[in-house]
Amino acid sequence: MTTRTATRPSPFAAAAPAARPIPLADIAPWAVFAFVVALILLYFVSTEQGAFALFNGMYVHEYVHDGRHLLGFPCH
Repeated sequence: MTTRTATRPSPFAAAAPAARPIPLADIAPWAVFAFVVALILLYFVSTEQGAFALFNGMYVHEYVHDGRHLLGFPCH
């Protein structure tokens, strides 16, 4: 009596090609953009309506008030 067994191909049989790193030239513009956005957000949370203000009124201060305290910036 002969038994036939179905063999499945192993998922490890054919190795996938190695992933190539992303070139620095492709990452640099996005890194600069993220850095500028982070600086703008940091300005609004830390400084706006404090020692220096670009906008009149207390709207920006009230909008970021809780975030300011969460990050440890004093405001009152």
